[in-house]
Amino acid sequence: MTDEQNTTPADEATRAAAAAQAEESAERERSEARGAELRSELAATDARRAEEETAEAHDAVEEARKREEKLSRKEQKAREKAEAAEREAERERAEADEAERKRREAAEAAPRPASSVSGSSVASPGIGSTSDPSAAAAAARGGPGAVAAGGAQSGADRPEVLIGAAFAGAFVFARVLKRLVD
Repeated sequence: MTDEQNTTPADEATRAAAAAQAEESAERERSEARGAELRSELAATDARRAEEETAEAHDAVEEARKREEKLSRKEQKAREKAEAAEREAERERAEADEAERKRREAAEAAPRPASSVSGSSVASPGIGSTSDPSAAAAAARGGPGAVAAGGAQSGADRPEVLIGAAFAGAFVFARVLKRLVD
């Protein structure tokens, strides 16, 4: 008799149990291998993600550096413009001071008109606290003929010119500040 013929049901059950156990063991090994494979793929994905984040961070740093350089150049240009505007203002102030000095010298050197008894330089009885300020100023200046004969009226004597100059100066100052802030 052969071994196959002498097998008992207990031997067959033992062999079947061993085969089932081997099958379960093989299935468990396949599952563990698949789990290890998935963990490996996950680690590779994490590594790629870290590379991408590093590249993005590097790009962000590079972009920030370029932006800083651009802003630095813009700031330098604004400073140069402010300095040029300051030099221009100083030059204009010097010219204005020189013109004022020349006007004063010319006014001092110009002969004063002789006082006469004409009505242009004598205040009428109506000039006082209740009269028109323009009329009082004209009488104090010597009448309308004095301005025409004495030359042009300076800008410092006219309040509308002073207000306009103040407005223009404030406008230029605001523009310079805006350039510095932007």
